[in-house]
Amino acid sequence: MADTPAPTFAFEQTLDGTQEAVRGALAFFLNRLAPLNLSDDARDTIELVVAETLNNIVEHAFCDHPQPGFIWIRCHYRSGDLHLRITDFGNAMPDRALPQPKKFDAASPVSDLPEGGFGWNLIHELTGDVSYARSGPMNIINMRIPVGAH
Repeated sequence: MADTPAPTFAFEQTLDGTQEAVRGALAFFLNRLAPLNLSDDARDTIELVVAETLNNIVEHAFCDHPQPGFIWIRCHYRSGDLHLRITDFGNAMPDRALPQPKKFDAASPVSDLPEGGFGWNLIHELTGDVSYARSGPMNIINMRIPVGAH
């Protein structure tokens, strides 16, 4: 008896690089995942990771562009993991590398905590893998989000 192949699922999405477009794109993105019957926790994790990533692109990659560019998302599900490739033609990340998680002492006074940067901590924590590459004028972020088998 042959093994049944793992279910697969894929789609692509394009959005303007604006905060307004990100909000609408998140709703569309999550609706597209409905056939996977993901748990609420998995959906919340995906929403947080995708929102943080897209908002960082809008805020930093397009910060000095006279008009926002486009963001492309390719998504596929395989064997309990959601794989995302998010690309844009914005500014390169500093040092052409992903921001590394910031270390801080949670017992420190709030005034001593760094301002911002916690989004990348969450992204690193919630993804199984995340990588960044600059290819010519294009930023490419690949990530794998473990969401369990369904």
